[in-house]
Formats: sequence, structure tokens, C-alpha cells
Amino acid sequence: MISFENTEIAFRSKSNKDLKRAYWLFKIIASPSIVRFGKIATNIALKLRLPIKSIVKATIFRQFCGGETISDCNSTISKLGEFKVGTILDYSVEGKTSDEDFDETVNIIIQTLLRGKEDKNIPFGVFKVTGIGRFDLIQKASSENTDLSTKEKEEISIIVNRIDRICKAAYDANVPVFIDAEESWIQDAIDKWAFEMMLKYNRESAIVFNTIQMYRHDRLVYLKSCLSMAKDNNVKYGVKLVRGAYMEKERLRASQIGYPSPIQPDKAASDRDYNLALEFIVSNAEHFALCAGTHNEHSSLYLTELLQKAGISANDNRFYGAQLLGMSDHISYNLSEAGYNVAKYVPFGPVREVMPYLLRRADENTSVAGQTGRELSLIMKELKRRKLS
Repeated sequence: MISFENTEIAFRSKSNKDLKRAYWLFKIIASPSIVRFGKIATNIALKLRLPIKSIVKATIFRQFCGGETISDCNSTISKLGEFKVGTILDYSVEGKTSDEDFDETVNIIIQTLLRGKEDKNIPFGVFKVTGIGRFDLIQKASSENTDLSTKEKEEISIIVNRIDRICKAAYDANVPVFIDAEESWIQDAIDKWAFEMMLKYNRESAIVFNTIQMYRHDRLVYLKSCLSMAKDNNVKYGVKLVRGAYMEKERLRASQIGYPSPIQPDKAASDRDYNLALEFIVSNAEHFALCAGTHNEHSSLYLTELLQKAGISANDNRFYGAQLLGMSDHISYNLSEAGYNVAKYVPFGPVREVMPYLLRRADENTSVAGQTGRELSLIMKELKRRKLS
């Protein structure tokens, strides 16, 4: 029986110094007022180009990121691999708008896939479509009521070509790649392009994964339609299943523009649909591959129970769990110890350019009920155990 309370297993890769640093970091993040002030101060410092890089790099960057480059991540990849936890290299640079930057991002993502080809500790790659194409163009491609100019059609075809370059590199390297989900008003185009890539590259196995966010009330129905698409076209449908990351933004936009919110009425509804999605995928395992991206203990445990009931082995490579680096080690390491496939998202990129990601992590830990308190209590439990031992 897996116990997520086993902190000896959860933190066995961490030194006492690592644990104490994480303790104080989560202690700070636990205060919404400190996080708000920190965000403002950090943004001001970045705009004024004040020398804060060393402070950021030694604290929040060290906790949640692998390094500034792929090679910087080598020690993290190796350390995770020692405990049979995989690495998903996530180039977390945001806010780029030029074609030169988009093409450079494509090249870096392809490099992560080539790195994965050489290293069994890297089971997946990942990218966001907004990291390789302009948001406004993706939004127009998602709208049925928008007339596109010839130039816009050409620009959108360039975005699709970039997606195809990445997916082909994933296929050639035999390293599956996740296409991350984004805001609901651009998701239709992403869903369409993801399936177009599956038609090309997912004939034998799931190489391309689409991401489905269960904080949307319509996604369980969408998931069921994915099964029909997979069957009708004889492809394996790769799913990265998450709860979601844009809830506040989604609700605000819906209220401002005046359309029904796509967000579930409450967390219980998201949790219910997430677990129903797990049931649906496992019961149709011959047509799906799954990465369950979650920090929820119940869902993580529930997936192991579903696999056992279905007679699917713990190390079946069609099924993975994933958590973010620096969070929920009690889930990741205990799943790995029990023989299940699990990986950590390992963000990387220049400190200054990864700051939007890091500030979101701080926000998430502050806003998700119980998340920071859970991390703190587990760290304290392990520090106490080590002192007693």
C-alpha cells in the first residue's frame, strides 16, 4: 500500500540544508501579503535592471527550476533518475513576440527531445503553442467568426509548421511530446492542431499528447469525443490530464465580455471530473496513453487503484504521473518507490525570462487551499524524523 505520509522516501534525495531552505521558502510563500509585495518589488527591480539575479537564483529559482540551460539541468536529471523519477525539460520562457524568438524556442525544444533520445531519464518533451506563435493569431484561428486575411493565413500556417517540426522531431527521437493547454478562447485551434499531429505521428504509439484541463466543465465530454476520433482514425490518443491553471483569468474574461464561464462551479466538480476522466482513460487503455499531471493525493492514489483493477502493470509506459520540480515530492517519490512511472516537470531558461513562471508558482502555492501548508508540514515532519534518528 502506497503511503504519501512516508517522508523518508519523499525527501531522501534532499540534504538537511535543502530541506531547511525549502522550509523557509514555503514559509514565505505561505503569506499572501509577502507574495504580493515580492511580486511588485521583483517586477520593479527587473524593469530597473537591478542586480537581483543572484538572490532569485539562490532561492525560488533553485527550488523550482533546473537551470538556465539544458546542460545546467544535468545534475537535476541525474539526481531524479537515481530514484527512478523522470525529467520533463520545460523551456519556461514567456512573452516572446518575434519570429526570430519563436524559431529559437522551437530549436531549444527540439534540443530537449534530442537530449531525451540519449537519456532514458527523460521520458517526455513539452511546449506551449503561445511560446512559438503570436497569441492573437492563435485566437483568430480558434474563432469560427473571424475572416482571416491572406497574410494571417500564411502566418498561422507558419505556426502549424513549427508545431509539426517539433512533433516530427519527437517522432524521430521516439520521445513523446506534450502540447500544453492554454486559455479556452485559443484552445480550439490547439486541440485541432494537436489531433492533426496525432494523425501523422501516433499510428503505432502515442507520440503527441494533447492537454485536457478538467477545471473546464465541458472537458469530460470532449475527452469522450477524443476516443471516437482515435477509433475512427486508428490512432493512439495521448492525453496529459490536468486540473488547469487559468481559472481566475477565465472567470474575469467571461464576466467582462458577458458569456457563460467555462469553469466548473467549484473544486469538487473539477475533482469529480478529473477522476471520472481517469476511469474513462484506463477503461479504454488500448486507445489512450496518459500522463496524469496532478498534485492531488487522492487522484494520484486513485490512478494506481484503477490500474491494479484493470490488470495493468505499474510500469506500463502508457501511464505516467507527473508533478512540478520542488513540489509534492511525497507523491512523486512514493509512487516511484512503488514501481509506478512518474516524472517531474523541470523548468529551465534565463532567470530574468523565467520570472513570470516563477511568480505564477508563488501565486499558485498561495492560492491553492492547503498546498503550502501541506509542503511545510511534510518538511517539518522529515526534519523532526532526521533529528530523532
